[in-house]
Amino acid sequence: MSLPSIYQNKFAEKLTILNDRGQGVLVRIYNIKKTCSDPKTRPPFFSDKAMESSIKFISKKFPHLDVRSSTDHVYELLNTIDANQCFFDIHVNYDFTKSYLDLVVTYVSLVLLLARTEDRRLLIGLYHCAHEMSHGSSDPSFTRLGQMVLEYDHPLKKLMEEFGPHTKAVTSALLSLHFLFARRNQGAEQWRSDQLLSLLSTTGTMLSPASSDTMACEYLSLEVMERWILMGFLVCPGALSSSPQCLELWRLALQGSLYITLLRDEALQIHKVTEELLSSLKGYGKRVADLKECKEHAVVHSGSLHRGRRVYLRGAVRELEALLEDQPGLLGPKALFVFMALSFCRDEVSWLVRHAEHVTKTKTPEDFADSHVAELLFLMEQLRSLVRRRVGVLQRYHVQYLARFDALVLSEVIQNLSVCPEEESIILSSFVSSLSALSVKEVDDKEQFDFTPLRLDWFRLQAYTSVAKASLPLGSNPDVGRIMNLIVFHTKLLDSLEELLAESSDLSDLCFYPRPVEKMFVATMEESSMLRYSIAFPLLCSHFSHCVHPMCPEEYPHLKAIALGLCNKFLEEMAWQASTCIMDVCAEQHKLSEQLLPKHCASTVSKARNKKTLKQSAKKGEPERDKPGAESQRKDRTLTTNMDKLHLILAELSLSLNHVPNFTIFEHMVTPAEYLSSHLETRFTKAIVAMAGYSQATQEVVRPSEVLAGLSAYMTFIQSLGQFVGLDTGRIIRSVLLQQTQPRDAAGEQTLTTIYTNWYLEALLRQASTGAIVLAPALQAFTTVPREGEPPFSAAEFSDVSEMRALAELIGPYGMKFLSDNLMWHVGSQVTELKKLVNENMDTLVQLRSSSCKPEQMAALLPRLTSAENVLKRMTIIGEILSFRAMAQQGLREVFSHHCPFLMGPIECLTDVVTPETDIQVTLSIFELASATGIPCEVDPALVNVLASSKTDGSSPEEDYKVACLLLVFLAVSLPLLASDPASIYNTDMDGYNNNIHCLAKAIIHVSAALFTVHNKNIETHLKEFLLLASVSLLHLGQEMDKVRARNRDSISLLMQLIVAESSFLTVDMLEACFPYVLLRNAYREVCRENMLSRVHLH
Repeated sequence: MSLPSIYQNKFAEKLTILNDRGQGVLVRIYNIKKTCSDPKTRPPFFSDKAMESSIKFISKKFPHLDVRSSTDHVYELLNTIDANQCFFDIHVNYDFTKSYLDLVVTYVSLVLLLARTEDRRLLIGLYHCAHEMSHGSSDPSFTRLGQMVLEYDHPLKKLMEEFGPHTKAVTSALLSLHFLFARRNQGAEQWRSDQLLSLLSTTGTMLSPASSDTMACEYLSLEVMERWILMGFLVCPGALSSSPQCLELWRLALQGSLYITLLRDEALQIHKVTEELLSSLKGYGKRVADLKECKEHAVVHSGSLHRGRRVYLRGAVRELEALLEDQPGLLGPKALFVFMALSFCRDEVSWLVRHAEHVTKTKTPEDFADSHVAELLFLMEQLRSLVRRRVGVLQRYHVQYLARFDALVLSEVIQNLSVCPEEESIILSSFVSSLSALSVKEVDDKEQFDFTPLRLDWFRLQAYTSVAKASLPLGSNPDVGRIMNLIVFHTKLLDSLEELLAESSDLSDLCFYPRPVEKMFVATMEESSMLRYSIAFPLLCSHFSHCVHPMCPEEYPHLKAIALGLCNKFLEEMAWQASTCIMDVCAEQHKLSEQLLPKHCASTVSKARNKKTLKQSAKKGEPERDKPGAESQRKDRTLTTNMDKLHLILAELSLSLNHVPNFTIFEHMVTPAEYLSSHLETRFTKAIVAMAGYSQATQEVVRPSEVLAGLSAYMTFIQSLGQFVGLDTGRIIRSVLLQQTQPRDAAGEQTLTTIYTNWYLEALLRQASTGAIVLAPALQAFTTVPREGEPPFSAAEFSDVSEMRALAELIGPYGMKFLSDNLMWHVGSQVTELKKLVNENMDTLVQLRSSSCKPEQMAALLPRLTSAENVLKRMTIIGEILSFRAMAQQGLREVFSHHCPFLMGPIECLTDVVTPETDIQVTLSIFELASATGIPCEVDPALVNVLASSKTDGSSPEEDYKVACLLLVFLAVSLPLLASDPASIYNTDMDGYNNNIHCLAKAIIHVSAALFTVHNKNIETHLKEFLLLASVSLLHLGQEMDKVRARNRDSISLLMQLIVAESSFLTVDMLEACFPYVLLRNAYREVCRENMLSRVHLH
């Protein structure tokens, strides 16, 4: 046969195109099979009632003519190869043999997958009808396609008939695998004996290049070879009887797996399928017996065989990766080891996942589950990453290798050829010239290498020289094939590294095995020693983009959703466990910090005191309480505490989450640490709220200072996370704490701001309004009035100076503003009710106001007032609220001064420059700024805003102003009524009254200032008027003959001093003008005497 006629066959081009097209058709068949079998994605016309009658006339599936046209081209090529009596040897013409076997397996897989598609006849029929309707004639290929579907109803028998003429070619290609498959298909013990993948076993040759006569065969997938053998002999069973070597190869392949892959998760139960076929044929009784024997062997031994391989690979690849990471220069001479390791690991992971999915009943389930598979996946990712990072090392080494060794060896081989025709000589010489011209400078200059033309020329040359009667028969000159296979591998290391990595380690098919992959991930998360490798599962999802084929782009969204969904699930679980661990450690730290709270030292102080005075012996059986810090004392380091375990788990998970800063899945950038950040933020928020221990039913809450101590413990540990994982802990803490200053957090849940606002309003201030709690100015706190039969509760523990500071630290200025706004809303509600009472007594109050100098007339008008006690009660409640707010503001001021002294100074200066002549709007703006930092103001801007928005509907400003004036009149003339209350006794110990009426001073002053600011009136003038009316009313009380009504006259007189002291608008001189100070001095002396007598009486 002349060379030009060989060129015309174009074996290399046809094999390349048909294999790619066949893979595309397989993917399309797979996609439609899955689409039609899933009720969620099944085309709607199948269930459309309008189509029901039409569908009944049609039998089966598939609209793609690619199937028929693809098979036609395959038939033609196989026949041409047979006619040319091509030579196949995987060790010599690797590309030609591999492509031929791939074509055979792809064709067989296509036919078998088509036969599994239940709706094939229906879809083909529908396509035919649609074509006729749209084009007016049937598709020319429909008849042949339909005939093919009918013929392949029993696909294996038909395939066996078709491949009968090709048995010789298929068998010769498969037999070339005999030695390779037997060498590669060994157990872990043999691997261990051979020190497979070990660089340390022969340290003397560590720098020698790892080379082989069959380079590509060394990392050729064992799974691929197994599929070639089993599918090849499935369609060519006649060879099993004619060749002992074929029988031996077949038996060996049958012992390794129970299922082989058709495509993705479509697998073939090879023993069952082969037995069914051979049982239906005459003369294959012995082969059926062999098959059953091999099946039994596979069932019993294949699981343990692969388990042993995985165990060995974990150790060997771990050693290889560590050595190459430490000495990346070894990547040059030992690159082959990397791709061998990747290929071996990929085969074992693929086998495990495939069998975990399809083997449902087994006596040894442990053979199909592996909690340590994460380490294998992780090591694969490490090797892939190492190769990518050290691409420069590979290129520098192999560009010199190609130029200084491969080119010389090839030249020598060419010269030693006994016969070398001109055409072949030109091609081979061009290879030598191309390789000899290479230099390290190209690597240094970062030039892009492209050896694709060289490899394609070699593929073509393989095809030309593998036919019978070739001028340069490759079978007779194997040295050419061996050196060229070596050159092809070296060129791929220069220009096709990603392709080489995909060829040896692509795990994209795992995209179609979500259940076993998820089970493996769960097993990994339950194995503490494997936690550091758990990131391998999210990284695995980055492989899934390789599943997409250009001939089936409609798969893209579905595959993308699967990949992102699995990755998200894995990272969410990892982040959840890590955040759980962090929160558990924080909780432990919180418990330790609680031991240092002042309340826990009481027993220790008491014990020390008793021991010193020897007054009380220790109770028998009383457990000895450990002092804080005892947990750090350890006698035996082997005894691990819960904290040790938590730190270990956290360290392992952090290593995993921090392994890569980010990676890409289907064009989406994934950042593992952000998952932990998100979980940690959510759980930290919940933990802070839980620390408050708020119960709306029982109105119980933890003191702000204790919550602050716990929060500090949490924050201290979270800030230390930087040594574990790359988190922006500062951002997390700021975000969480800022959310706590708002009424609701990002999830819409209540925060510390809401909790403490509700508690202080509903629990503390509500009890204050009932008299159960009183304000003690001397203590700067609210105190509880002890009552029998009620559970002990100390209001001072929640309202003293330290608690107000802690509250301000917890909820910040924003939270304090929310608290203030809620307090002011209640004040506004009370003022609204007061205005209603004023309106009810409008006429009487007007007369009283005009009768301030006529005591007799005032005395006659006072009995006509109604709800005077109610006015005083509501004003007292306002005072209690404003007093609590003032305490909270003082706490805020101290905290703000501590954190931002550079801001507080200028704000205080700005407040000091405000004068009565300053524009009211400017004044309010400055006061609002000052109030936000806790600085007290003459006029409360928050109260002004509330009262300005609560004007009576339908009333004019003049009427509202009149009501405001009369409210002061109402209060002034009602003060004497307080004297009759037994609780209106001034308590010198707490510097206040037992019924909280000392809060009236703050209420009167601040409400007046706000009301008259709203109406833009002079505050001082109206307060003087109030002072005059109040003085007249209280002086009149001195003439009261009824002792009951005047029994606490001295205590009530002191209110005048409190009112003047509270106001910056009133002075003692103003008070002296209408209420002699001697009366106040006498009242103070009398009140102090009564308090002293009552204490003596109690003792």
